[in-house]
Amino acid sequence: MSDQANPFESLQEQIDDAAAHLDVDAGLIERLKNPERVLETNLTVERDDGTLETVRAYRSQFNGDRGPYKGGIRYHPDVNMDEVKALSGWMVYKCAVVDIPYGGGKGGIAIDPTDYSETELERLTRAFAMELRPLIGEDIDIPAPDVNTGQREMNWIKDTYEKLENTTAPGVITGKALDSGGSEGRVEATGRSTMLAAREMFDYLDRDIEGATVAVQGYGNAGSVAAYLLDDLGAKIVAMSDTSGGTYSPDGFDAREVKEFKSETGSVVGYPEATEELTNEELLALDVDLLVPAALENAVDADLARELRADVVAEAANGPLTPGADEVLEETDVYVLPDIFANAGGVTVSYFEWVQNRQRFYWTEQRVNEELERLICDAFDDLIETYEELDLPNLRTAAYVVAIQRVANSYEEAGNWP
Repeated sequence: MSDQANPFESLQEQIDDAAAHLDVDAGLIERLKNPERVLETNLTVERDDGTLETVRAYRSQFNGDRGPYKGGIRYHPDVNMDEVKALSGWMVYKCAVVDIPYGGGKGGIAIDPTDYSETELERLTRAFAMELRPLIGEDIDIPAPDVNTGQREMNWIKDTYEKLENTTAPGVITGKALDSGGSEGRVEATGRSTMLAAREMFDYLDRDIEGATVAVQGYGNAGSVAAYLLDDLGAKIVAMSDTSGGTYSPDGFDAREVKEFKSETGSVVGYPEATEELTNEELLALDVDLLVPAALENAVDADLARELRADVVAEAANGPLTPGADEVLEETDVYVLPDIFANAGGVTVSYFEWVQNRQRFYWTEQRVNEELERLICDAFDDLIETYEELDLPNLRTAAYVVAIQRVANSYEEAGNWP
């Protein structure tokens, strides 16, 4: 890539683009472009060899006008203040676009988790949970998994919070294991919403998704699930990649078998039925019907966007396209299903998990998937209606118009007090 866009500046630019189509006070728009508060903290923990190490950690609470702050916690060496602010802002509008009653938050620890043992990660996670304790709660801020975190880390946070508060509060965090109050369908949720978004888009374009060629950049949880669910619809998954590189076959892959291969070997590279190995950049430029960027933010900048030949892009990752890339793809008539809509399945099923925790009544996987499909399809209809009625330049702007208006309505209806 030639440019590394600041994610927080990208978020603010996206909000400004949508605000131009809204009758919302400029002062309120400024509020909706900035977080309400951000925790920056240093965690000092003991390594297995007895030495002490201090690492930086963050939690951004961007906006709570529609409900408790909601968003993941990631462990990645590139975690920084601007990233968590941007991700927490995207969460606000993601929740609003699918119309679930949450605000947005995000957090992370600036580490490479592969450098730590399981016991060291547990000490780090519990230390972070102690710092978060005054800021989180079932009706305040509800963290969840993100990059390099999962059920294990969420269970540690839940246990730390409950012991310190001397309570039982499964709804303080989502993405937990089933035996700890998790929800059926949560693991597949982000990939499932990406599949549903793509299915609805192809239907809107009067194109058959059966037989459509698909390339998936990033074959972690979201990318691999989206791939095999699209495979189930009859789409042809011709390429996928991870941090080691990509693999390609014009005849298509069995997406589940590739996922099993990666689980065994650590990468999709070397899959025996591939006819060609690719770089991630080469995969993004393939001539396919559907491209699914499912890695980290800023995967496609303006220069790379000029090489894209996909007809539809479904963003399974958060912020994979820079604003410059959006401008290029708008000119080339590529439809982009924006992250705040396409990958909203994760937070939607997290909401279902929270509802089940609060009621102490748990749903079947079928009910979870049916409710998710209903909300994603309703959100797509709202998106398209706004896109067409306001003659907007792209679907990302339409998504932000829908979401910002909902957040602004909540703020104005509550009044500005004191």
